[in-house]
Amino acid sequence: MSFYTSLTGLNAATAQLGVTANNVANVSTVGFKESFALASKTVDVKGDGFESRASVAVDSKDIINLMPGVPNQTGRAMDIAMQAATVLGVQADNGEIGFTRRGDLRVSPTGLIENAAGHLVLGEAGPINIPPGQLVTISPDGTVFGSLPSEPAVAPIELGKLMLRDASEMPLTRRKDGLFEPIAEQFKGTDFPTGPEIVLLQSGSLEGSNVNPIEAMIKMMDFSRSYESQIKMINEIKSIDISRRSSWLRKNNDARHDCWSTLTNRWTGVD
Repeated sequence: MSFYTSLTGLNAATAQLGVTANNVANVSTVGFKESFALASKTVDVKGDGFESRASVAVDSKDIINLMPGVPNQTGRAMDIAMQAATVLGVQADNGEIGFTRRGDLRVSPTGLIENAAGHLVLGEAGPINIPPGQLVTISPDGTVFGSLPSEPAVAPIELGKLMLRDASEMPLTRRKDGLFEPIAEQFKGTDFPTGPEIVLLQSGSLEGSNVNPIEAMIKMMDFSRSYESQIKMINEIKSIDISRRSSWLRKNNDARHDCWSTLTNRWTGVD
């Protein structure tokens, strides 16, 4: 089982190294959230002689740490920094619903709100359309207003409300496209019920990454050492296995040679 244990450790170290490297690479990404954990589960080892044995399999899903990053004031009306465990619904490239903390919003050439990553921002009733020439403002609860700069006396009109959800009780994982989604299977690729906390945002600001670069680099070095240690252990186990196999083959060949010699001597009458 030592081989399976080492292989499991290698898989875990590889996954952890990948997650941590991604954290380090996004230290300066707007609204980026670090991944802080890897889940594991016990599985039965199949095959002859393994009926009563089990091993630990690594589940490479990384759990999102929604701890807020530092908000940086920009003064730009369409920049938003989500607070607490608030996340924003966007449309993924495959049409599914994903969530993000990235709040550098803009009006696309087609008149719809998107973020700087190109993800279409969703409202409670679908994408939010901005009429030409409208000056956009966003309230703390996510309501989007539009007004004409040429008509300052006219009250802003409500254009929609951002799809904001409280994920304080909904663990999220990172999708392959970098967006968030609930771990719960029934909510993957779709909306989920908002939690008990009030969803809030701060307009005119952008949230920085919550990755601590020093801590992330230390973790990366630790996982690198763990990876190298598991590789070394696997090579040692393979070397021992090869040595044992060679020894068994030599003994088996010697036994067969002795048996053949005995039979030959009997046939030839040699004592």
